[in-house]
Amino acid sequence: MADKARAKRLADLIHEVVAEKLHRDIKDPRLGSRVTITDTRVTGDLREATVFYTVYGDESARQEVAAGLQSARGVLRSAVGAAAGVKHTPSLEFVPDALPENARNLDHLFVQARERDEQVRQASAGAEYAGGADPYVSRETGEADEADDAEESDEAGEADGGPGGASGAGHEGPGRG
Repeated sequence: MADKARAKRLADLIHEVVAEKLHRDIKDPRLGSRVTITDTRVTGDLREATVFYTVYGDESARQEVAAGLQSARGVLRSAVGAAAGVKHTPSLEFVPDALPENARNLDHLFVQARERDEQVRQASAGAEYAGGADPYVSRETGEADEADDAEESDEAGEADGGPGGASGAGHEGPGRG
């Protein structure tokens, strides 16, 4: 088992070598500039590498690129072996990256959420709150408010040294004598 740093360095090297070979040296018309290498991962034993790619185009372009990568696998593996200088060159597996499709799905969901928000905003235009604008405002006046005020002042008096407070008369703290 190789350490993770070595596997990461090898994955980065494979990513660079494969991307450069595809864009400069491989003359397959199915590949060209339509394919982009997005990520590479290497197993812990450095025997297998998974290369993720995206394709600019429709479904037929994706199928053509997949076939082109499959036919260029041996040339790309040889190039990786020459650049890496490892005892065993990892086998390459090409997997289409799902990131662009996931991004399109998320964009679609965001559009739907914005449309629903706008519908709610339109439906709530001119509506009033069920309990008034501020449901915490007391509508009652008189004894209930005065009783609450009296309780608050009693609690404050006890904390400030009133009856039962910590600073009452007869208490001798430090410095008194």
